[in-house]
Amino acid sequence: MATAMLSIRGLRKTYRGRNGARANDGIDLDVAPGTVVGLLGHNGAGKTTLVNQVVGIVRPDEGTIRVDGVDAVARPDLARALVSVQAQANVPITGLTPRRAVELVGRIRGGELAEVRARTAALLESLDLMQWADTPAQKVSGGVARLTAFAMTTVVPGRLVVLDEPTNDVDPVRRRLLWQHIRSLADDGAAVLLVTHNVREAERVVDHLAVLDQGRVVAAGTPADLAADVRGSLSVELDLANGWREFPAALGDVAVIGQRAVAQVAAADAAAVVAWAQENVESGHLERYALVPASLEDVYVQLVGPERTATVGDDDGPAAADESSTGGTATGGAATGATGSAATGSTATGRAATGQPSTGRAATGQPSTEQEDPR
Repeated sequence: MATAMLSIRGLRKTYRGRNGARANDGIDLDVAPGTVVGLLGHNGAGKTTLVNQVVGIVRPDEGTIRVDGVDAVARPDLARALVSVQAQANVPITGLTPRRAVELVGRIRGGELAEVRARTAALLESLDLMQWADTPAQKVSGGVARLTAFAMTTVVPGRLVVLDEPTNDVDPVRRRLLWQHIRSLADDGAAVLLVTHNVREAERVVDHLAVLDQGRVVAAGTPADLAADVRGSLSVELDLANGWREFPAALGDVAVIGQRAVAQVAAADAAAVVAWAQENVESGHLERYALVPASLEDVYVQLVGPERTATVGDDDGPAAADESSTGGTATGGAATGATGSAATGSTATGRAATGQPSTGRAATGQPSTEQEDPR
């Protein structure tokens, strides 16, 4: 990795509240110019605490943070001048329009008026926000507000851009536009630290990943490096009916989270698993199944455990919305005659007792509401 724009060594922070929780426990992390580094972790893993220390909101107990060589612990004012941050919670802009809010931030960050206006217009256009550009902020949706916050952060980007859950509340179409912009920031030379739960979408744009669990980095590397162990295997996702728990040996270890089960399958067993799943959809044991190529998300679940990925969050954290995306290679429901080739990525979908013909789709996103621990 090139010389780091952000360099963190031995970072430790313990909150002295009722739990005495160690939010960061010896974290080392580098973010180089021209790269996107993804910081992944369940709620309460310590991601937001790390961000708050980088910008001087929280002071670490131990360790060093340097932003372009500046000691961010000793001189947080100098470090902040080099950083643009999109916080997990949107900045209130009541009384302003999205256009006006973005332009004001651009001017505050030292941009020339004409350049800021041009950059603002370009951002609003490319994020598909022009129809709300001059609407009072209190009248726009949460997704538009979130995209406006991203535009405010990047209208005059710092040398280090920190994005904390930037896709929260954003619809699937504009989320794709947002990911393109995040990649473009790095391609234009910025160092980007991306905090996210959206593992499957993030892996498309990140150069390097660090996975946090209980305040520690439990894995780090490129997406390809981290996913090497599951390359060539498939992931089967099952929506269970009435507490049914009978699985074939081909599924191996099955992680059950409520009424949903996930397991990995060898490619050679894919056809047999699809036949088994379809039979059990038709018999009413399964509501739905999906067979997809094993991905970085499967690695993430293995690292942090399904019980943590399913956690809603601690009771002392502000609410945050998270949209996850899932990709389907072969999915099925009763009486559809759906078939799919998991190994080739062809798609088929269906649901129980619908009798509907199969339809193809590449990805689906379902919003969920989660809470983020202030750590």
